[in-house]
Amino acid sequence: MASRVFIEMQIYQLGAVANNKELLKRLGVESGGVSIMSKKMELFSFYIQALPTAAANILKQDALSIGADLAVPAGVITCAKSHYDCILIGTKKHIEILSRKELAQPFGLKTLAKELQSFIKSKSFAPQIMGIINANEDSFYKGSHFMASHAIEKIKTMIAEGADIIDIGAVSSRPMASSVAVDEELLRIQDICDAIKTQKLFEKVTFSIDSYEPKVIEYALQRGFSLINDITGGRDKRVIELAVKYSAKLCIMHMQGTPQTMQNAPHYEDVMVEISEFFAKRIQECEALGVSKDNIILDVGIGFGKTLEHNLTLIKNMQHFQKFSCPLLIGASRKSMIDQITPSLVEDRLAGTLAIHLKAIANGASIVRCHDVIEHTQALRVWEALERG
Repeated sequence: MASRVFIEMQIYQLGAVANNKELLKRLGVESGGVSIMSKKMELFSFYIQALPTAAANILKQDALSIGADLAVPAGVITCAKSHYDCILIGTKKHIEILSRKELAQPFGLKTLAKELQSFIKSKSFAPQIMGIINANEDSFYKGSHFMASHAIEKIKTMIAEGADIIDIGAVSSRPMASSVAVDEELLRIQDICDAIKTQKLFEKVTFSIDSYEPKVIEYALQRGFSLINDITGGRDKRVIELAVKYSAKLCIMHMQGTPQTMQNAPHYEDVMVEISEFFAKRIQECEALGVSKDNIILDVGIGFGKTLEHNLTLIKNMQHFQKFSCPLLIGASRKSMIDQITPSLVEDRLAGTLAIHLKAIANGASIVRCHDVIEHTQALRVWEALERG
């Protein structure tokens, strides 16, 4: 008589799953089930400001009817006020259903439905590393200063270390930085741009020009650069026109004020809402002038007119900006927010930088702008292995 084999059941809780579909396929789930169940494994939470009370009551009932929920203040049911802030909670499948259902509802729910659809349809992008080269002497981190031939040597090192993009600028944008004449900025960067063209380094990596001056930007674009990193967020239409003329990518950064004034008591009613509205407006303006949506990158501007609380809020909620379906750049390398969390000199902020950048990538960022390329390459590869695992 054959002996019985006893198998003891075991259970463990899964951590965050980066690729739900891949996990289900490995389990052996049929293809039709993979598509259905993967959406049930993604949980979303949306903070909705000033939702009309009538809309809140409709949305609450619709959410409950499909297994989702809407967290509302106590006064909603009695209509004590005309508007309330709420939190919508549900799986990706729930949000898909609600985004269709609310299209037929009044009280602003049609607008809400379209916003929810923009989140569901958002794109994700593979992480990339952007190395920093400063062709000036007054940037806040001395380790990024390189002139002429030394800059080319550093560029080649960064390429070998795994940089996907190299961002080159000649004017400091640190708080209270001195302004620089356009011709002086161009003089500082000319030899580097010329060498990049002569040595055809642009064939090995993407080069980004960190400037908002059309004269400097065009000089770089004529020498193989293909990305414009504009800290003013496309304020000058001539910069946008250059992006169109040279089919270059354009990074739109948010900054409150100027480098000379941005840290003078920055204030927002709601930093997430205001920056989101800024991006929506700028994207619309760029597209109207001929920039393809595929050529737009967004940067929330960590430290550019933000307090520590603003910076942390943006990093923790980075996923929100994925609704624009543009790559999201994060640039917190060795910045003072690290010192505000744990007192440290600029030279000692690498660990803090890596912590911020990896958290931002986990939350939806896809380009990290950093001084330390090889360390970021290693950290990113380990992070990706953990995500795949």
